[in-house]
Amino acid sequence: MTQDATQLAAAKAQLVEDFGKVVADTEALLASLGSIGGEKAAAMRDTLKANLDTTRARLKELQAGAVERASSAAKEADAYVHENPWAAVGIAAAVGVIVGLMISRR
Repeated sequence: MTQDATQLAAAKAQLVEDFGKVVADTEALLASLGSIGGEKAAAMRDTLKANLDTTRARLKELQAGAVERASSAAKEADAYVHENPWAAVGIAAAVGVIVGLMISRR
């Protein structure tokens, strides 16, 4: 995986984590609004609940998409290794040498 792809994956993971925190905070706010009465508070709770449900659905879609892409990448890598075992061994050895050189320089 290239460095850009690694950074993109990390950014996506951070986005999903942040999105989850927003959902949790919204749930807490919704629970605290439960004790407040009045029409405006009820309307606010209903709107907040609708937004929270939409956010949860979107978060599930993002997670499902990430799992699907990861599964697809794993299957492609597995197929490549089965089709080209010696190339995979060579690539792994080269990566090992590069990592070893980088570690030894520190």
